Amino acid sequence: MSTSRPLFETTAAFAEDNVEFIENLYQRYLQDPDSVDPSWRERFRAMEQERASRPEPAAAPAEWPNALGHFGDVETVLRKQAAVDQLIYQFRTRGHQAADNNPLKLSPPLVLKDLDPAHYGLDEDDLDREFYVDILQNSMRLPLREILALMRETYCGSIGAEYMHIVDSDIKQWIQDWLESTRGRIYLNEERKKSLLKMLTAAEGIEKYLHRKYVGQKRFSLEGAESLIPLLDELIQRAGSLGTKEIVIGMAHRGRLNVLINILGKKPSTLFQEFEGTYDGAPPYASAGDVKYHMGFSSDIATPGGPVHLALAFNPSHLEIIDPVVEGSVRARQDRRDGDAEKAVLPVLIHGDAAFAGQGVVMETLNMAETRAYTTGGTIHVVVNNQIGFTTSNPFDARSTLYCTDVADMVQAPVFHVNGDDPEAVLFVTRLAVDYRMKFHRDVVIDLICYRRHGHNEADEPAVTQPSMYRFIRQHPPVRRLYADRLIAEGVIDREQEQRLEEDYQNALKRDEPVFRPVLQDATSYLKTRWDRYLGAKWTAPYDSTIPVDTARRLAEQMLQVPPGFALHPRAAAILETRRKMAAGELPMDWGFAENLAYASLLADGYNVRMSGQDVGRGTFFHRHAVLYDQESGDSYVPLQNLPGARGRFYIYDSLLSEEGVLGFEYGYASSEPEALVLWEAQFGDFANNAQVVIDQFIASGETKWGRLCGLTMLLPHGYEGQGPEHSSARLERYLQLCAEQNIQVCVPTTPAQIFHLLRRQMVRPYRKPLVVMTPKSLLRHKLAVSSLDELATGGFRNVIGEVDPHDPGKITRVVLCAGKVYYDLIETRRKENLSSVAIIRIEQLYPFPYDEFMRELGAYTNLKELIWCQEEPENQGAWHQIKHRFLSLLEKDITLIYAGRPMSAAPAVGQFHRHLEQQKKVVEDALFGAVTRDQSAKVVHAHRSHRA
Repeated sequence: MSTSRPLFETTAAFAEDNVEFIENLYQRYLQDPDSVDPSWRERFRAMEQERASRPEPAAAPAEWPNALGHFGDVETVLRKQAAVDQLIYQFRTRGHQAADNNPLKLSPPLVLKDLDPAHYGLDEDDLDREFYVDILQNSMRLPLREILALMRETYCGSIGAEYMHIVDSDIKQWIQDWLESTRGRIYLNEERKKSLLKMLTAAEGIEKYLHRKYVGQKRFSLEGAESLIPLLDELIQRAGSLGTKEIVIGMAHRGRLNVLINILGKKPSTLFQEFEGTYDGAPPYASAGDVKYHMGFSSDIATPGGPVHLALAFNPSHLEIIDPVVEGSVRARQDRRDGDAEKAVLPVLIHGDAAFAGQGVVMETLNMAETRAYTTGGTIHVVVNNQIGFTTSNPFDARSTLYCTDVADMVQAPVFHVNGDDPEAVLFVTRLAVDYRMKFHRDVVIDLICYRRHGHNEADEPAVTQPSMYRFIRQHPPVRRLYADRLIAEGVIDREQEQRLEEDYQNALKRDEPVFRPVLQDATSYLKTRWDRYLGAKWTAPYDSTIPVDTARRLAEQMLQVPPGFALHPRAAAILETRRKMAAGELPMDWGFAENLAYASLLADGYNVRMSGQDVGRGTFFHRHAVLYDQESGDSYVPLQNLPGARGRFYIYDSLLSEEGVLGFEYGYASSEPEALVLWEAQFGDFANNAQVVIDQFIASGETKWGRLCGLTMLLPHGYEGQGPEHSSARLERYLQLCAEQNIQVCVPTTPAQIFHLLRRQMVRPYRKPLVVMTPKSLLRHKLAVSSLDELATGGFRNVIGEVDPHDPGKITRVVLCAGKVYYDLIETRRKENLSSVAIIRIEQLYPFPYDEFMRELGAYTNLKELIWCQEEPENQGAWHQIKHRFLSLLEKDITLIYAGRPMSAAPAVGQFHRHLEQQKKVVEDALFGAVTRDQSAKVVHAHRSHRA
């Protein structure tokens, strides 16, 4: 038997470990054919027939043992079949590398020895011999010549298919059958071919029109990638026929205007007015507006399965940052649907090749795709592959991988590299991608290999840095020309019909008519109806965030229940027991109890609550315990998901280790769902640094640029505890710097009742703006940071909290203003020193600044001489420079304004605990006892005069 082992070493189907098994199986077959499995019986019978059809050798080789009889010929057949198996395997695995799918043809297709039959010992004599195509899968046999044609047409034509890296064998088999049963070709009737040409005409036509009418203006044209338009149309129509009702699209600049006109049905006249700067249809609350190639749009399109609502997300210049935002928007739309929500709402992301490979948020978004918190049932990714980044970046400088799409391998997404100059192949992979996503609910990638006829924008000259590429491009016909010539050659159309298509499109543009598929005018979307009540709302709108004490106790008892036999961790059990005493009024409330009670009350009122972030279930600082774990089984239990009679749903997820992707996702969710309290908590407040682009481009400016409202709440643990520079500051100053036009809310609550009312206010008030909360760390268990149940039944969130100790306002000469944890250091020291001339006022909402409330508190102190702003943060950080202008008018009353806090520093905090204590002690002493120097006073007065000027 050892003589046959080398015959099987080159094949995965007959690996060396299986050689002895196959030989023994064959011996059993020779003795009794019925003793082996029918599939093997058929294969051995076929091999014997193959042997019988060949001339018998003159004599058996002497080295073949007599015990094997005529097995020597079977070994030859097996060896040849093994070679064919390996050849087929290599076509499926590496055929994409030799595919003819680059329209630029700057180099010939790659020649791989792994795809050469001779490499496996197959020669001309074998071409007409029949072999199994999949010896272990089916009984289909073809001549080797046919097998080679099948493999080359399927895997080395206009489509390069990457799917053999997928671990799931059922998925691989499904893709393989889809590809090989069609040989990678789509069959269109004449009408469908004409329709395809019409779409290419539209894609090219709008670019020609804009180029002529608005010479030199940036539009980031689609020229070179016009096949994107029929791709998207096919995607929408096929998804609609399979049950999709909503599609949310995210894309950057390139081709965006084309998509708006030719896919979403935006009126051409609106686009032209935007080019001319005369369009006045933007929402009145979008005071700044944005450039035309950042704007979003929505419409309803007819499909065979009914209307489909299309939403093109607004997008800043940070390219791929729209990816998680779209995913969040899709998840929100899915969560409010019944039935097969993942089929009903589909995310589509359109990328550039350099951005897809280069920007980390792509990886973060892909990494979220299969997680409970962030899955949307699969995204269709379309990479508009220009084969060049920006203007000058060559592929070998843009990435370290073979393909720009290789990052998608991390989620085992199939990738279909298709020639953008072959629009029928583009339609084929689009159908394949849609069907794949709908069947398996996983991500899939279409790599549309094309080129960019102009530079990074229309004013750019790409030939300066890419002379060879653009020499070819300027001689290369556009895809519409190529396809029109093809249809003329096939006799589908004539030259006159082709010219008429172009004329009809240009005339439709001039008449301001829908230029391809008509938009349904009578459809209404969820977003249009659910956000109306929040438009133009004021932050001062009245609200009632209270709940009766009896209700608070009932909800508290409900959220403290655990299933019988549930083995709590001793520390968790102790926390729940303490909370039972809080509910009974035996102990004052702490932060964790009040926060959970706020969520419970909102759920009871019918609001959904969604929270994500690192360790949010337990809480980074062991305070929340919204998710409990059985110490025996490891099972989890979420009391807030099991409240009797609650009309809202509670979602809570410990996130993956991502800030940018996750915060973008939650922004997208909150901007699509006004009736849910959506919260993201940073593990430490400064971790939000990793998501700064989301904060800058969406949270702070989304309304001003695009008129998009969003009620996202960010919980950012903040406070100087001596833990070093990286775990102290949530960078309060950055949020205050972004404040303008009442765009966001920035609050620093200091009591459990305050966080309770603040979270409820975010929902019960008819006002949806992002809320940034500086949440505590040590205050979670501070002996003074407590509240009573009665405080939940009265009042609301207090934007300003005045003096709490008994005092004589007439004796107060110094008022210390502060926000956050430093208040407790101040009041403890003041009480200890029995200072009767100093009052302390907490500013709990820093923006929008509650000026009237502040002045009412301050007005009680008629003998006030000194106003101190005290903060823990260094002088160049924290709130000081963003808030002092609120107090400058007081200088006219001969009140001196001064800063008390840490000196300026490049780092947020010191790294040594003893230095922290020294600094903290001096901050408090400066605020309570420090003398105001003339230099300090003069500095502030000068600033005041400059401000007035």
